[in-house]
Amino acid sequence: MTCKQKELLISEAIIMIIGIEAQRIFRKKKHGMDMVALELIRNLQSIDKKNEYFLFIKPDEDDRVIQESDNFKVVRLEGGVYPFWEQIALPKAAKAAGCQILHCTSNTAPIFTSIPLVVTLHDIIYMESGYLKILSGSGSWYQKFGNLYRKLFVPKIVKISRKIITVSHFERNRISQFFGMVDDSRLVTVYNGVSEHFKPVTDQVELNRVKEKYHLPDRYFFFLGNTDPKKNTKGTLKAFSDFLKQTGSDLKLVMLDYDRQELEKLLDGIGDKDLINHIELTGYVVNTDLPAIYCQCELFLYPSLRESFGIPMLEAMACGTPVITSNTSSMPEVAGDAAAIIDPYKPEEITAAMIRILSDKGLRDNMKAKGLIQAAKFSWKAMAENILAIYRQLEAGKI
Repeated sequence: MTCKQKELLISEAIIMIIGIEAQRIFRKKKHGMDMVALELIRNLQSIDKKNEYFLFIKPDEDDRVIQESDNFKVVRLEGGVYPFWEQIALPKAAKAAGCQILHCTSNTAPIFTSIPLVVTLHDIIYMESGYLKILSGSGSWYQKFGNLYRKLFVPKIVKISRKIITVSHFERNRISQFFGMVDDSRLVTVYNGVSEHFKPVTDQVELNRVKEKYHLPDRYFFFLGNTDPKKNTKGTLKAFSDFLKQTGSDLKLVMLDYDRQELEKLLDGIGDKDLINHIELTGYVVNTDLPAIYCQCELFLYPSLRESFGIPMLEAMACGTPVITSNTSSMPEVAGDAAAIIDPYKPEEITAAMIRILSDKGLRDNMKAKGLIQAAKFSWKAMAENILAIYRQLEAGKI
């Protein structure tokens, strides 16, 4: 037996008590970081039968998404508002559970704890002066408070964490430069994945069910815009307005979970109030219904100003849907050569890409084929395996 094989056997035999912060995964309306935490837990539960896990979660409606098993226990913590829950209730509960590692999954962590910390730092957008300037005049109060909280706590968390996981090489470089972590082995990239239910939907009954449920038009572009300035909602609406004017098309734009009054303000800003007649607001969409929406759209629009990864791009590609995305931040890294890449600060480039792809069937078919290949490179199982390896290294004293 080689030294490497002996080392592997020893690491496989290690029994750890691991705490995972997943505060928001029981809430009904889950978003990006919630889904990443949920997929991490589901896949760890599938691949790791040796170590003991305590999942620290705030009670909410959707408590069926995780089932306890022999080595996975759910700890429901009340604890009030998020800062109190994270800074007081979480470390107290993790210590009571005997956790040897505490993995905080959503950018922040308790700053006073003796338990070794692993932190998933999805991004540091809220630390960047250019982005904060954009945010100062927009975004919800909840987003502004969250960014202020992260801006205050993340520098401290970076100093005390034993391992910092981020989700793209772009974001790793940003974190490294911002915090002076050049050649710091504590900082690693672990890519996100794509859930297995994102695939081409051929069942017409399912397609019709989702179409009826969300009042989808016959032909539409799909856009996951929200009030966060980085999503470039205003620029996307301007591009879509110009697309309709240049083509005379009857295509609609489907948007999720967006407030109608907020939308009307944006349309005033671009000088096209009538565009609202070409937009379908679906409200919140259950994650398992998304594949049927991707599969029935002509194009998926993802021209963000700044992303740390971009899971929706891969979801669309896995469903065989052409994607338009940006030449900024992590998006070229994740999209590869499978998407149409544009400058998100130039709505005219978004419009031109819409027209070009819609008018060229050969191009669409090529993008669909490349997208399926690109999406297949990313999996939640691989993500969980990489993070489990980090836990083992930490327990073995190698980090």
